[in-house]
Amino acid sequence: MLEGVEAVIQSTNENMSKALTHLEAEVLKIRAGKATPQMLDGLTVEYYGSPAPISQVANITAVDARTLTIQPWEKNMLAPIERSIMAGNIGVTPQNDGVIIKLFLPPLTEERRKEFVKKVMAEGEHAKIAIRNIRRDGMEAVKKLQKEGLSEDGVKEAEGRIQAITDKKIVEIDHHCAAKERELMTV
Repeated sequence: MLEGVEAVIQSTNENMSKALTHLEAEVLKIRAGKATPQMLDGLTVEYYGSPAPISQVANITAVDARTLTIQPWEKNMLAPIERSIMAGNIGVTPQNDGVIIKLFLPPLTEERRKEFVKKVMAEGEHAKIAIRNIRRDGMEAVKKLQKEGLSEDGVKEAEGRIQAITDKKIVEIDHHCAAKERELMTV
């Protein structure tokens, strides 16, 4: 019975960690006025009939804090990459010079920074909801173990451990969101 409890707690912890990893990936995509190649993560381009991430068909470099260059390995990929960036709606218009694509990031206005902070906080809230749902599933799994013969003390102890993991992950989410907010609001 104890191995069943440990399996439930382990699974709950892993799923919560995945939710946290997803939050980190989503928050990375929100730009803070600095050009990073990760801004283009999630954008795909049609490459010989199948979708491929831009980073797999081109070299992406941050020239300075406000400029990204994208140099495709094949010249015929310039137009599809440009279309993908436009369709991705990342707030930047690509400039194609026939060899490379340049992305010039405009400086963020105060209003735009606040919009990005709201977006970060919304992502944080989505992550917290996911964590709470995972906690609920873990608690239900422990209740099923109780029906199979787990003692009431065992249930209380397992629920306490699941709640402790949940609290820890919620604090981590708050920490990530606060750090991104500071980054966004720094001029």
